[in-house]
Amino acid sequence: MVESEESFVRSGELRLWTERYGDPKAPAVLLIMGTSAPGIGWPDQLVEVLVAGGLQVIRFDHRDTGRSTCVDFAASPYTLADMAADAIAVLNGHGIAGAHIVGASLGGAIAQWLAVHRPQRVLTLAAIMTGPMGHNAGPAWARALAGQAPDPDDLPPAAPRLLQHLAWRATLPQTTRQEFVTANLETWRVLNGSVLPFDEPAARRFVEASYDRASDHAAAFNHDLARRQMTDDRRVPLSSIKAATLVVHGTEDPLRPLAHGQALAEQIPHAHLHAIPGMGHAFFSPGLPRRIGEIILTHIALPEQGELG
Repeated sequence: MVESEESFVRSGELRLWTERYGDPKAPAVLLIMGTSAPGIGWPDQLVEVLVAGGLQVIRFDHRDTGRSTCVDFAASPYTLADMAADAIAVLNGHGIAGAHIVGASLGGAIAQWLAVHRPQRVLTLAAIMTGPMGHNAGPAWARALAGQAPDPDDLPPAAPRLLQHLAWRATLPQTTRQEFVTANLETWRVLNGSVLPFDEPAARRFVEASYDRASDHAAAFNHDLARRQMTDDRRVPLSSIKAATLVVHGTEDPLRPLAHGQALAEQIPHAHLHAIPGMGHAFFSPGLPRRIGEIILTHIALPEQGELG
């Protein structure tokens, strides 16, 4: 793995852990992780591809994950906009005016928010395994859990196998490190889908490191509470996005079926959808992180080539 520099930046009263790779003078890529996941969820192989392509790369721990500050959500609830403000604070803390923004899952919604509301900070946009930030998935999930047929006018809910797994997981204790690792490892196995091979050693290393880094494991569930708040700033049309946009989605995503990625690409002018056959809602398949890194690198290079031409 290439060398990195760890540091903390301030976002209001919060301290956010960050890690930067590559030449600080090179164009920057900001990686934004998904729900309840610390920055180390971005695979080293993906980071290496981007750095080898001449970019500096920054990943960070969201509030309520890893080494960043944990929040009392009941006393100080927050929204997607607050998490987007944290991402801006990371850029400010590293002296970066604009960056190539890459977000996965919930991080993809945060990336959309930035492209809509802080367009001057977004050089290009890449949204991975996510959907439109203004879509409320609650009704589709409620219908699925009630055994009702999907609404044909809505985006599809999670796959039955994932819903069954989440119901089973809710019955498991997670008070010890081993219990936490066992439950989360099985979740990532299901999220990976049943087509591409599952890299269990890589997933186990991530889950164990996530446990060891966290000061309050329950705090990460606050992300789901924030995700459910459909505020007006999330309903702004994505047609206002000017940044060159890439949407990467797996054809076997059990959490957000491919239709979510397709809907996102349709709502952003000139967005390019790159569907990866067999990919689920995870990076834990051999060779997949490097492949996604190469796709992102190509996307970032295209606007620059256009400017040169």
